[in-house]
Amino acid sequence: MIADNYWRFVLALAAVVALIFAVAWVARRLGLGGRLVSTGGKRRRLAVVEVLPLDAKRRLVLLRRDGAEHLILLGIGGDVVVERAIGAPAADAVFTLENPVS
Repeated sequence: MIADNYWRFVLALAAVVALIFAVAWVARRLGLGGRLVSTGGKRRRLAVVEVLPLDAKRRLVLLRRDGAEHLILLGIGGDVVVERAIGAPAADAVFTLENPVS
């Protein structure tokens, strides 16, 4: 009798955990992962353009706010604004490591 109650408890717990994972998977597939707060139909003013990890403790983050980009160095000791109000690069000024500008 006692073993039967334990098995019921274990099965019920497994079913609840499986249900939680199923709901999380469906929410992620529908794009509700980090967007549970509604913006009210307004245009978003802030976006993360790019993140570049420098080492295990520091990273460079390029943010876009109202059309201007800002370069920020994030680290354990504090955060530093490296450059403010960066304009968008010209199309001919963009280069990659495979095709560097000489």
